[in-house]
Amino acid sequence: MTQPGIYGRRIGEPLNLKDAPSLITRSLRSAELAVVETRDDNPVPGLCGALPSEDAYLVSLKLRDYPDCECWERGRCVIKTDVRGGATYLYDLKRDPRYVIDKPFHSLFFYLPRSALEDIAKQSGAPRIGELAYEPGIGHHDSVVRHLGTALLDALHRPSEVNQLFLDHTMLALTAHVAQTYGGLRRNTELARGGLAPWQMKRACERLESDLGGSLSLQQIAAEFDLSVSHFSRAFRISTGLPPHQWLLHQRVKSAKQLLTIRDLPLSEIAISAGFANQSHFTRVFSSVVGVSPGAWRRDKHGATERET
Repeated sequence: MTQPGIYGRRIGEPLNLKDAPSLITRSLRSAELAVVETRDDNPVPGLCGALPSEDAYLVSLKLRDYPDCECWERGRCVIKTDVRGGATYLYDLKRDPRYVIDKPFHSLFFYLPRSALEDIAKQSGAPRIGELAYEPGIGHHDSVVRHLGTALLDALHRPSEVNQLFLDHTMLALTAHVAQTYGGLRRNTELARGGLAPWQMKRACERLESDLGGSLSLQQIAAEFDLSVSHFSRAFRISTGLPPHQWLLHQRVKSAKQLLTIRDLPLSEIAISAGFANQSHFTRVFSSVVGVSPGAWRRDKHGATERET
C-alpha cells in the first residue's frame, strides 16, 4: 500500500482513518492533484470531522452502497439518500461537506483544486470555469470516472509499479473530464488538430526511452518544448497513436524482448533492466501486450532459432 501522505491524512483523518493510501501528481503547472482511497469496514459512528476549507472539489467514486446516507453542508443536514456503489458524487470544500458515518464505507476521492480547473480551461483556449454543477448527495452514472477510478485503484494497491507518466496522464484526463462534464468546458478544436513536429517527436521519444522506469513527468517533458501538458499529450497521441505512458510501456516490452534473446539472463534482471518494478509486474504487462508470458515467448523464440539451425 502507499503511505497516507498529506492528502491521505487531510481526507482520511476526518473519517477516522489512520491509513488512507494516496497518489499525488502535479500534471498541471500550478496545481497538485491527488487520489485517495478511503475504506472502513467497522467505523466509529458519528458525524465525520471537517475537511479542509479551500477552493477545491472532491470527486468521489463510491465503491460500495451506503444506504440512507445523511449528508451535511455548512453545518446542517441537506439531504438523506441512498448512495449507490459505482456512482460519482461531487463535494465543494468551501461548503464544509460532511456525512454521518454509521455503516461500512469504501470510496475513492479525487482532489481537484480550482487552479487545476482554471489551467485546463486556459490550456484549452476556453473561458474560465465557474462553479461545478452538482447537488449534494445526488450521484451521477459517470463511466469515465468509473474507468479511471478502477485504473487508479489498481495503482494504489501496487504503488511500486506506477510510473509517473501514467499517473500524470490519468489525473489530467480526470480533470479535463470533470471540467467538461460538470463545469461546461468547451475545448477549442483548433488546438487539437496537429501533432508534434518531426524534431519534437524525435526528441520526445528519446527522452522517454532514456527513462524506461517512467520517473519523468509529463510536465518535465512538455516544458522542454514550451508546451502545456495537455497540448503535448494530445499532440504526442496524434503523432504516435498512443498517449506517452502507453508508448513507453510498448518500449519496455520491446526492450524486454531484446533481453529475452539472451538465453541465461534471469527474468528478474530483465524486468528491472526494461523498467518494470519487479518480475511479477513484468510478467503481467508482457503477457497483456504480447499474449504469452515472457518465459513462453523466450522458449518459443529459442525453439524457433534451434529449428532454423
